[in-house]
Amino acid sequence: MRMYDLIRKKRDGGILSRDEIAYMVKEYTRGDIPDYQMSAMMMAIYFKGMDREETLSLTMEMAKSGEMLDLSLIKGTKVDKHSTGGVGDKTSLALAPMVAACGVPVAKMSGRGLGHTGGTIDKLESIPGFSTALETEQFISQVNEIGIAIMGQTKELAPADKKLYALRDVTATVDNLSLIASSIMSKKLASGADAIILDVKTGSGAFMKKEEDAFALAREMVRIGRGAGRYTAAVISDMDQPLGYAIGNALEVKEAIDTLQGKGPDDFVELCLTLGAEMVMAGGKARTTEEARALLHKKIEDGSALNKLAEFVKAQGGDENYIYEPDRFSIAPLKKEVRAKESGWLSHIDCEEAGLCSLILGGGRENKESVIDLGVGLVLAKKKGDQVEEGDVLATLYGRDEEKLSEAAAKYEAACHVGAESVIRLPFIKGMIRE
Repeated sequence: MRMYDLIRKKRDGGILSRDEIAYMVKEYTRGDIPDYQMSAMMMAIYFKGMDREETLSLTMEMAKSGEMLDLSLIKGTKVDKHSTGGVGDKTSLALAPMVAACGVPVAKMSGRGLGHTGGTIDKLESIPGFSTALETEQFISQVNEIGIAIMGQTKELAPADKKLYALRDVTATVDNLSLIASSIMSKKLASGADAIILDVKTGSGAFMKKEEDAFALAREMVRIGRGAGRYTAAVISDMDQPLGYAIGNALEVKEAIDTLQGKGPDDFVELCLTLGAEMVMAGGKARTTEEARALLHKKIEDGSALNKLAEFVKAQGGDENYIYEPDRFSIAPLKKEVRAKESGWLSHIDCEEAGLCSLILGGGRENKESVIDLGVGLVLAKKKGDQVEEGDVLATLYGRDEEKLSEAAAKYEAACHVGAESVIRLPFIKGMIRE
């Protein structure tokens, strides 16, 4: 078998067999196929596409290119959740304890943030002492003991995807549905969960800006998951403005704690309940959406979801007192308010620009080596559709450098658009894909 022949076959619109894809992935991961040949293949796939069987085969081979976590020693149906990323997306911080409190084991691998989207691990590390550096045995043991564990992705997890993504990033071949879906799902399948619930974002702060593209990606990933024998479902949710009100690591943890105390923002609470209901049903603890949502509500109201977060934080070396006393979090001392220049209705917030405000303040990474400031960020006072008066606070920014605060404030002011007419509020949950 020769890579040259496979490139030509795909260039001419042919269908690659499972064995051909397995050869390609294995040899490239080992370094026996050079970057220039794989770049040619990625470009051929970009233009000619892949069918469902090819996409599933590519995903499975990337998943098998490294360690496949065996979580069979964890009792019950292991459920994982993945988000395609967005601004203010602190969902796992509240969702995982809610679901675990319902008796569904949550065994989750998470990553760090890059660019305008935040990472779950960075947010958790704003709790002093917290660590996601768990060995697999410790990870499994913790899930069995308390029902929840989150660890960082290992270098051995889907190494083929890591190599391929880096190549696609510099050869303009990222934006292909099969390649995007296989990249995401290869890591999820290698992570070992029995059920995977996906949160696919759409809007100005999402990777998929158009709603139809988000639905297409969701369908592709659900097909892959089902084809791999895992229960998979996807929720399509709005990311045309930040999720909740807080953007920034420690600030988002505080908002997640508020949510587990029954004081969360409406959009964030709705997302947690929607995703949580799917996870609870997948874990066999409820038969209907209504029953699952009622159970999740109960776990918030009786305090068991908040207690589960504290138990989880303590198990991974963090100071659980921060969960019960969130004022302990170290927030940057300098503040700057962004105020409305006119009266009307807040018609639009450019979500990606809002995320970049946090990046300017030091709350995100411009590259993988960047050191982030866990205490900076911004808290919105108004959301899309709200009526505002001239002089009203739109957001408060927290930083440590006056110049950066001024730069971020100017960017946020430019990201907000106030109109003379009221705005129709579109549904936050855009849809659901279960098959």
